[in-house]
Amino acid sequence: MQIVFMNRLSRMSGGDEEVFAQVWIGEEEGIWRLGWREFSGSEDNGDSLWYEGGSWNEMLCVYRHELAVKMGDGYRPLIDGAFHDEDSLSGSRNQEQLKLQYFSEQHGNESVYEELCSWRRGKASSERKAPYILASNRLLRMLSAFLPRTLEELLQIPGVGEGKASQYGEDWLSITSASEREHSFPLGWVHEAVDEEHFVSWQYKQKELKYKKQLERLRLRRVLLQGIGEGLGIEQLKALSGISRREVLEAIEELDKDGYSVEKLIALELAEVSSSEQASVWTAYELMGDTFLKPVLYKAYGEGFSPAEGLDVYYERLRLIRIRYRRGQSVQLEAATNL
Repeated sequence: MQIVFMNRLSRMSGGDEEVFAQVWIGEEEGIWRLGWREFSGSEDNGDSLWYEGGSWNEMLCVYRHELAVKMGDGYRPLIDGAFHDEDSLSGSRNQEQLKLQYFSEQHGNESVYEELCSWRRGKASSERKAPYILASNRLLRMLSAFLPRTLEELLQIPGVGEGKASQYGEDWLSITSASEREHSFPLGWVHEAVDEEHFVSWQYKQKELKYKKQLERLRLRRVLLQGIGEGLGIEQLKALSGISRREVLEAIEELDKDGYSVEKLIALELAEVSSSEQASVWTAYELMGDTFLKPVLYKAYGEGFSPAEGLDVYYERLRLIRIRYRRGQSVQLEAATNL
């Protein structure tokens, strides 16, 4: 096996003893291997194999995830840029915002956070919006930790702009200003209040979560593509992947956007749908656009359409036909561009 990459890392263990490790990538006849080896004093603990297979992309995802786990546990690399991506943990305005986020996760007022979450649920329901559009969990955590009392203070919280402040600022301030606080604005003091080593470990934990999601997404796509190639339907793909039918459909849409062929699945799922019904849906997309499904549903099937079996099956049909429709629109646009 040929070693194509190696990096040395170290961390301090109990009793101020420095422990060393190596992460390495090797290749032999198209098979990638990824491993980790720890050294404690003169003792060599041998290799732990993290990955063995033919996919460079999957190996890289495993590398980033597992390395983030180790660095979250205190290991630091001899060579910077260990993740081989564009992210950096070096200083910038983004670092200041990350420290505010880190501090808020450590020192948030839980009762205020729960009250803000309750406000978000009610507001999302009344405005018929997804809760995350109103405010992310991260933003609510920061509001609960820093407890702004004025509009000027509120605008110093990352994620709060003029638009959000004018829409929801009064509601937020009515909650946050009701609690006592021991700190002041502006928030420049947070930089000194944060333990740098704990903060860096927390950043690597964030990377660990990020790379875990990337790895899960990559493996899901591989499972779905293999299943589609074998002629499986949505219900079988659901059982194979362990996700819901809706999540399968969302993943299928992403695969199509990325240029993978999912037509075999679409043809299978729409085999029992009449050509006239499919044509009605297609026409509805031409008339109503393909951004929102509800107006297309009622245009294709009639206002007040309420079948006994429920609407889920019809929304699935709309999404499958939309994949074909969007693909057709892209082909037409490309043809027009090349004229």
